[in-house]
Amino acid sequence: MLQTFKKNIALPDGREITIETGKLAKQADGAVEVRMGNTMLLATVCSAKEAGEGVDFMPLTVEYKEKYASIGRYPGGFLKREGRASDYEILTSRLVDRVLRPLFPDNYHAETFVNVTLYSADENDAPDALAGIAASAALAVSDIPFNGPISEVRVARVDGEWVINPTFSQMERADIELMVGATYDNIMMVEGEMDEVSEAELLEALKVAHEEIKKHCVAQMELVKEAGKEVKREYCHEVNDDALRADVHAKCYDKAYAIARTGSADKHWRNESFKAICEEYIENLPEMTEEQLENYTEDQRIAMVKRYYHDVEKEAMRRCVLDEGIRLDGRKTTEIRPIWAEVDYLPGPHGAAIFTRGETQALVTATLGTTLDEKIVDDVLNQSKERFLLHYNFPPFSTGEARPQRGVGRREVGHGNLAHRALKRMFPDNFPYTCRIVSDILESNGSSSMATVCGGTLALLDAGVHMKRPVAGVAMGLISDEGAVKYAVLSDILGDEDHLGDMDFKVTGTTKGITATQMDIKCDGLSYEILAKALEQAKQGRLHILGIIEETIPAPREDYKLHVPRLVTLEIPKEMIGAVIGPQGKVIQGIQEETGTVISIDEDEKLGIGKVEIASKDKSSIDAALAKIKAIVAQPEEGEVYDGTVRSILDFGAFIEFMPGRDGLLHISEISWDRLDNMEASGLKEGDKVKVKLIEIDKKTGKYRLSMRVLTPKPEGYVEREARPRREDRPRREGDRAGFERGPRRDGDRGNFERGPRRDGDRGPRAPRRDGDHGPRTFTPRNRED
Repeated sequence: MLQTFKKNIALPDGREITIETGKLAKQADGAVEVRMGNTMLLATVCSAKEAGEGVDFMPLTVEYKEKYASIGRYPGGFLKREGRASDYEILTSRLVDRVLRPLFPDNYHAETFVNVTLYSADENDAPDALAGIAASAALAVSDIPFNGPISEVRVARVDGEWVINPTFSQMERADIELMVGATYDNIMMVEGEMDEVSEAELLEALKVAHEEIKKHCVAQMELVKEAGKEVKREYCHEVNDDALRADVHAKCYDKAYAIARTGSADKHWRNESFKAICEEYIENLPEMTEEQLENYTEDQRIAMVKRYYHDVEKEAMRRCVLDEGIRLDGRKTTEIRPIWAEVDYLPGPHGAAIFTRGETQALVTATLGTTLDEKIVDDVLNQSKERFLLHYNFPPFSTGEARPQRGVGRREVGHGNLAHRALKRMFPDNFPYTCRIVSDILESNGSSSMATVCGGTLALLDAGVHMKRPVAGVAMGLISDEGAVKYAVLSDILGDEDHLGDMDFKVTGTTKGITATQMDIKCDGLSYEILAKALEQAKQGRLHILGIIEETIPAPREDYKLHVPRLVTLEIPKEMIGAVIGPQGKVIQGIQEETGTVISIDEDEKLGIGKVEIASKDKSSIDAALAKIKAIVAQPEEGEVYDGTVRSILDFGAFIEFMPGRDGLLHISEISWDRLDNMEASGLKEGDKVKVKLIEIDKKTGKYRLSMRVLTPKPEGYVEREARPRREDRPRREGDRAGFERGPRRDGDRGNFERGPRRDGDRGPRAPRRDGDHGPRTFTPRNRED
């Protein structure tokens, strides 16, 4: 019999999150469905029973996927099915992974897969805010060892009020938008963007989010208890030898501490020196005893030594910082590494800069384009266009690795997204260009994403982009002992300080406030006092770097570089878009070919206008295209004189194109003051250029009446012929059928359009066709006296 368990969580605004297990995907180690309104996520988790041979880490894979059917849409492309993960799916997967990974036991090494799938969506609610609680609940109701539960919520400040898991429309109005992941006791992950807010405001947002997360964790604990899933599986994924561990520590710790204390800024020298200590110990290992051979192999002993030595190296570095205040490269805890920067580094790009901080170096370019260069986003819940793009590349040579460079990985997507969020709110409003920043990391030893932010600012200024304010970023670290009795906050951390430390806290901002942040915490317990100290220290580091940026380029270029395309924008009535484009695009293509410009048109449905963008490196080309488009969209005015072209000749006159795409009738009587017997007498031919005056726009049909004769003096004694009255102006004669009103219906009528019985005098039957007659049949005339 089906047995399900369900818990409800009420959000502050009255919405409700429901977690249910026992109904779907029962063969997985753990499975739950999470609902909020019309949004439904299914989270499953499966973990291998044994660890792979030689695996000494946690092989965790988190996959978040969205189904187009969840919102009633078809995927794009020829295959019409979901393909590679979108950036949104990758970023959501990373948000969940970063919270879960530190909470597995250190000695659990079985391959584990967490899959979260969006099966039903609501166009107003963001599903990524529910992915964290779904993954955690699936782990909680499984037998997989996990030091959770956790939850993730998005917190935003909208119109001065804090909102938990805001809707898409609310996020557009938010000045702070953060995703926060935490256990009941500790914040584990933070990522978001802001409108230059203060450090105190950021801390307040974290507190609001954590209070909500505590409720989610309690609900999951209750669900586990009700479902009877408290017991977790037994496992043994490591072979250990306590005596060997103690021997490694005794013989290697002092040597490792001495290397850490040297304070050398050469990363490669430090790595080789640390490595040599471990290799020396392994070379001097004695023969294995019979007792050891019974418990493990020689390869397992070497693996244990490397694992134990890693712990020794970590302890030596941390104690050196905590006890003597000496960092691996010899800096003080608040000191930023030496920085040099240069703009206009490459002649080809529209903007280019090199930013080097210590052993981290980013070469950043900025490219300005037209509307045609916009990125089209076609995700399940997001169909939009992006005009500000940032791409981050991390080639293997940046860390001295000898391996091939494949496609863009999750790390590159995540780091690029952080830099993009840091800069985008400082991008100028109503900027006419599409802009793409590309950051190529040439060297890396700590926070290349922050180097991307700094280099991105320099490249934008070099391209002549008038940012609201320059942006810089710095990565903060933390070294603490158990219980954080003694701790040290580190500014501008190295790669090793990130790897061996307790925190990676990246903060970007301007002189006015914070624009983006990303934090990952690897220790249990991080007080708001420590966070406040880290934020204040990050502020000082950020201001120091902003000072160097100002020295490098005090202000954006006064003008764009010569090879940057110039843009002119023009607003036209919505109904004129078709005229500018022309049938099958012939008009706009013709203008582009004639003027050498690139033209794009975008319709703004809200304003009811079309936005025309003209791009070219040559100002005269833009002016020529602008004149042609203005001529097309110009409205004809009665009484105006135009230069026209004869398009066709008829018996009763000629049709003249007096404006692009607009033809008017030049009647034979309006060509000359003299009476013309036929059009041959006018002398007009197709293709002739003539000057005409628009004398009337018919209010009913919109047709144009033109005249040539009114542009010449009227002959003396000229008498205008009396114009024949139009049909609707003539008095109705008896028997006329022109009226629209009928008399009373006669008996036998079958409706408005059928006659009664034929009367004498009515039109008679058709005359018989004569032999050989191929013309139309004739009818006897109607008796007009009827």
